[in-house]
Amino acid sequence: MKKIALALAGLLAFGVATADAGEKLRIGTEGAYPPFNNIDKDGKAFGFDLDIADALCAEMKVECEIIAPLDWDSIIIGLNKKKYDAIIASMSITEERKKAVAFTDPYYSNNLTLVAKKGATIDPSNLAGKAVGAQRATIAANYATDNLKDVDVKLYDTQENAYLDLASGRVDVLVSDKLPAYDWLRSEEGKGFEFVGDAIDVNDKIGIAIRQNDTELAEKFNAALKAIVANGTYEKINAKYFPFSIY
Repeated sequence: MKKIALALAGLLAFGVATADAGEKLRIGTEGAYPPFNNIDKDGKAFGFDLDIADALCAEMKVECEIIAPLDWDSIIIGLNKKKYDAIIASMSITEERKKAVAFTDPYYSNNLTLVAKKGATIDPSNLAGKAVGAQRATIAANYATDNLKDVDVKLYDTQENAYLDLASGRVDVLVSDKLPAYDWLRSEEGKGFEFVGDAIDVNDKIGIAIRQNDTELAEKFNAALKAIVANGTYEKINAKYFPFSIY
């Protein structure tokens, strides 16, 4: 997911220690990116990211506390201020983000896609004059602003708000991560929409963000990830959300 962090300046000044022995490992997530992370009516976070977090914590034999919902634009700042110890929120591994945080090995892969109303005359090779939506501070937003010419780019604070404006006709097309868009197209709200053109391969790898130089925690996460892939736990979680592998 996905997203390019904002406000990197000054983040490196914060500490990099992991949670002390006996303390809970605090994991932050956004809670506005279904089916990967969302918040239920009781205020509890759920989704693919949270199932992966639970499986990793069980494999590491540590008690984990989920901190959610979190504002995406400041989620890295909160990590470096030690409000939580890791971010499991479909965060894309990017060189820009590596200036502020470190990442584990990827726990899934993603492409971008265009989404538009069924029957709309949308030419992926020429979107001139169209209103194009994307979630702010994401790879999708970067792609829209850097690669699409003569379009009106509208950026949103959450992916859900971007879907709302597509459904209402305020934008003609969305640039979106393919996996959450796949999920939305199967919902009642998304039934009248479809993928347009081929998937856009931007080599998007999704990892767990931790504080820089926190190598011990990274090693524990990586070992746990390899274990849940090997023992079939990852495959079971994957199948709960998608009929194809996203690893």
